[in-house]
Amino acid sequence: MDQRAVDDLIALLDLEDIEDDVFRGRSPAIDAGQQRVFGGQVAGQALVAATRTVGDDKHIHSLHAYFLRPGDPRIPILYQVDRQRDGRSFGTRRVVAVQHGRPIFNLSASFHVAEDGYEHQFEMPTDVTPPDELDDFHTRWAPYAEQLGDWYTRPRAIDVRYADWEPADRGESMPPRHRVWARASGVLPDDPTLHACVLTYLSDMTLLDTTLLPHAGTFMNQRVQMASLDHAMWFHRPFRADEWLLYDQDTPTASGARGLARGSIYAADGGLAVSVVQEGLIRPPRD
Repeated sequence: MDQRAVDDLIALLDLEDIEDDVFRGRSPAIDAGQQRVFGGQVAGQALVAATRTVGDDKHIHSLHAYFLRPGDPRIPILYQVDRQRDGRSFGTRRVVAVQHGRPIFNLSASFHVAEDGYEHQFEMPTDVTPPDELDDFHTRWAPYAEQLGDWYTRPRAIDVRYADWEPADRGESMPPRHRVWARASGVLPDDPTLHACVLTYLSDMTLLDTTLLPHAGTFMNQRVQMASLDHAMWFHRPFRADEWLLYDQDTPTASGARGLARGSIYAADGGLAVSVVQEGLIRPPRD
């Protein structure tokens, strides 16, 4: 448990109201060598901005985002919301994140009134080691602490536990799939919107790395250029982001220095809570 880190994440997602439909977000203190804002942070903050302009009767059901430019962690991010549609059942928002007078991120989000309807889903995988039997982050990565530097020592608001591979395995080509358990490292308030924003934040943490699993020699190789290009999520069923969620990820293809990754996030009761798709830049080293 790291409640202080979770409280810091909640504060990070609590945007400042500047004027009608304009909000300001900040970044955490800069780690040594940090050059850009974490993509999950921008996506989570943009979803907060969109939600602030929607009535309490509607909840997020999908978002589609493009990462346009690297975010500068030294300065605030301005979020401008366009109220594109407000219907009886659905509402749509477009959010542009701006720094240095230029857009760095675009988000389209759709909100829906709760309704009853048909039900089906893929079943939650059952061949996964339970999270309590897996090493936490600091235990798993202790042999690499010096190499990881600040990334290892900083507080962690999200507890991520890998079920399918160990770091030493990544020297060889691996199957194009892995599963992780993830949750907030402390308790979150009973606010479904906050849980959706925290899940949006954590959904970007391991997904793109999935696209490198089949390629030996890429793991922790600083010469491999990686960056999220776009990100899409569909919210299907209720969940809590401070309870264990199974993030089942795979990568159907990589080509042209881009990799595609997909994720299914299951709640503890087995319900398929969220679907995620992301394409990212995975540029091989060049002389």
